[in-house]
Amino acid sequence: MDQIILKFPEHTQFTDDELFDFCATNDWFRIERNKSGQLIIMSPSGGITGAIHFKIYRVLSEWADLHEDLGVLMDASVGFRLSDKSVLAPDAAFVLRERWNILTDEQKEKFPPLCPDFVIEVRSPSDSLPQLKLKMTDWINNGCRLAWLIDPIKRNAFVYTSQGLVRTVETFDDQLDGADVMPGLVLNLRKL
Repeated sequence: MDQIILKFPEHTQFTDDELFDFCATNDWFRIERNKSGQLIIMSPSGGITGAIHFKIYRVLSEWADLHEDLGVLMDASVGFRLSDKSVLAPDAAFVLRERWNILTDEQKEKFPPLCPDFVIEVRSPSDSLPQLKLKMTDWINNGCRLAWLIDPIKRNAFVYTSQGLVRTVETFDDQLDGADVMPGLVLNLRKL
């Protein structure tokens, strides 16, 4: 299923709490809000994409066990309220512990009002690569320090930092690393 974009008149935009309730009520979809206030409704991932997510989560989990004092990992079910008023949900996210601990319990429970330090997006067959690249730019523009866009369809990946797109990995014979954001993290793309 392709994305469905719902447009609302400006005076009928969801508040963050209303959007959270709407998402919870329709939890079989992934729902995001872009910076223009449009709701983007995506179907759940397919089996191959889900298996890739699981492999990535395993690598992230092993890294987190060794660095649990550094920060908090989150999966694709978490939407983040960004400074441009969008609410985006990456396939995986990491937030430094000192930034996470500043939030109230209520902020942590709903859409955390911060941009993750690190995000991963995995392209599924229903995703448009140009749209995902724009989303990566939105992550970076909102303060994400390191972002990986992994494309299992074309078997390549893109690495973004505050300087924008800094590296294109042409094959899955390579690996990605967490740089100074997640020191010691290595994802061997061949294992995906």
